[in-house]
Amino acid sequence: MTPARVLVQRLPHGIGLPTPAPQSADAAGSDLAAAVPENAPVTLEPGDRTLVPTGFAIALPAGYEGQVRPRSGLSLHHGITVLNAPGTIDADYRGEVKVVLINHGAEPFRIERGMRIAQLLIAPIAPAVFDEVADLPASERGDGGHGSTGLTGQLDRTRK
Repeated sequence: MTPARVLVQRLPHGIGLPTPAPQSADAAGSDLAAAVPENAPVTLEPGDRTLVPTGFAIALPAGYEGQVRPRSGLSLHHGITVLNAPGTIDADYRGEVKVVLINHGAEPFRIERGMRIAQLLIAPIAPAVFDEVADLPASERGDGGHGSTGLTGQLDRTRK
């Protein structure tokens, strides 16, 4: 597969931080680092959320999106996750990439400059055309919503 070419513009407060790049040959995402001031780390109290700058902007090719996702280690060990996961970066957005973090943990969490706070995946998107119709075609699931497939994945036909 041919890699998508993503243009990266380093912003003044991103100087010295690593450019997003996969950390291994088969990594799906690229780590995003916090561009908070060296002398002003951010403390995220339990239950609080904050918008963390990354110090760069990107230009994605048409037909692609950026997906901002949590880092598994931060989620498991500290309860820190991306609130709107996955956050979407549209191909026509040119502002700074920022990450909405929330602390679901029991302890305050300190975000320091250069800390890897999230990961960015670049994914192709399928354009959609929405056609309004009077009736939708039938399916096995029908209009069964949240929880309708049960905990084991079996369609629960007893739910209304």
